[in-house]
Amino acid sequence: MPDSSHIEFVYNEIDQFPFPEDSLRKWILAIIHNEKKDAGELNFIFCDDAFVLDMNKQYLEHDTFTDIITFDYSVDFGNISGDIYISVDMVRFNAEKFQNSFLEELSRVMAHGVLHIIGYKDKSDEETEVMREKENYYLKMADYL
Repeated sequence: MPDSSHIEFVYNEIDQFPFPEDSLRKWILAIIHNEKKDAGELNFIFCDDAFVLDMNKQYLEHDTFTDIITFDYSVDFGNISGDIYISVDMVRFNAEKFQNSFLEELSRVMAHGVLHIIGYKDKSDEETEVMREKENYYLKMADYL
């Protein structure tokens, strides 16, 4: 089956850092297909804490730092599209805090954003538990870690 997905990695006013883009794209597509969805256009925008904080204030009316903000642009339930803003500063901080590699923490956050666009929530304890189980499951599938 041909894949018409478009997954982009964008660096917003930060230096590009090395990571296995092709492997990450394949892994992200595996998550999406495993969840019985199709990928449309997904943009992962890597930025700093200040940019994500400004986005959080402007669009979500939250005055807090976060590692990720996800905007879902999907037009139908089966085909997912969106923008996923990731604070590289926060990913580095959390990698150290949780004693993970930067790439593992970045992958967790990327999976988290994809899962949000697929439809998973994390507002309640039960939703957060399901989200964490999904993240852990998909991290085990990441052959580049």
